[in-house]
Amino acid sequence: MEKQPNQLLWHGVFLLMLLAAVFGIYKAVQSVDYTWRWERIPQYIAYQAEQNNLAEFDGTVIAGTTSAEQGKLFLQNDLDPNQRQAIASTGIKVAEGDTIFRGDTLDTELTWTAGPIAWGVWVTVKLSLVAGVFAILLGTLAGLARLSPNPALRNLAVTYVELIRGTPLLVQIFIVYFFIGTVLNLDRFTAGVAALAVFTGAYVAEIVRAGISSIHKGQMEAGRSLGLTSAQTMRYVILPQAFKRVLPPLAGQFINLIKDSSLVSVISITDLTKAGREVVSSTFSPFEVWFTVALLYLVLTGTLSFLVRRLEVKYARSN
Repeated sequence: MEKQPNQLLWHGVFLLMLLAAVFGIYKAVQSVDYTWRWERIPQYIAYQAEQNNLAEFDGTVIAGTTSAEQGKLFLQNDLDPNQRQAIASTGIKVAEGDTIFRGDTLDTELTWTAGPIAWGVWVTVKLSLVAGVFAILLGTLAGLARLSPNPALRNLAVTYVELIRGTPLLVQIFIVYFFIGTVLNLDRFTAGVAALAVFTGAYVAEIVRAGISSIHKGQMEAGRSLGLTSAQTMRYVILPQAFKRVLPPLAGQFINLIKDSSLVSVISITDLTKAGREVVSSTFSPFEVWFTVALLYLVLTGTLSFLVRRLEVKYARSN
């Protein structure tokens, strides 16, 4: 019974600290001489674009002649009365009896269209997903090579991991795009995916190596005693157990991958960060744009964290 009041007390302390932080941010914002224009941001996420319906021929606007066409307007071809073009009832720009020439606007339809920030989110997600898949494949192979009894494979994996982890990602992106990309004629997106996959794969390799090393050696011996080969034991016995242990650090690495993907904007890939810069240059509202960009990154990483936690709970129940 004494534990419950203590828990409530510390939850209260946490809420007070949170309120103090919010109050501090509010006072800091108030002290900045800046005019906030949040109303400019939504149109760069999604907006209603006009879709014009143009006349396909010269003709005259007439009303529908049948009961099914009652209340509707049509453009009738002057040269061929049997040829008609339907005119929408919403956003109409003409009236019955008007003479219309080919290319004139008959009606306008408003459709929701993704803005540059929304497209930037899509590019970031696509970039992270593709790079993540290749990073898992590359990192798993490198992690297994780190544990291989073959000195050539082991030394090759060590060289790869130490070389990639010892150099900045930004430098690697420039090397892949301007040097390797020029030699192999890679486009920007492919070069960005390659740089991110190689960089993340080095960290995944160490995570995989540590996860496999944490499994007791008796598991391998037990698999071999059952008649399985070393490869079969690794696939069916060791890796499934190691995967459960490496899931949290892998999730952290892929969260870093989403954030690291912002660096590909330096090679003109219009991801979320580059889209934010373009919107800032057209709205002159840097605070609103970058707060929005930060929030969208938080949504992406938070969603991934939530999915991984659900996966951890699922595996915990299966044990």
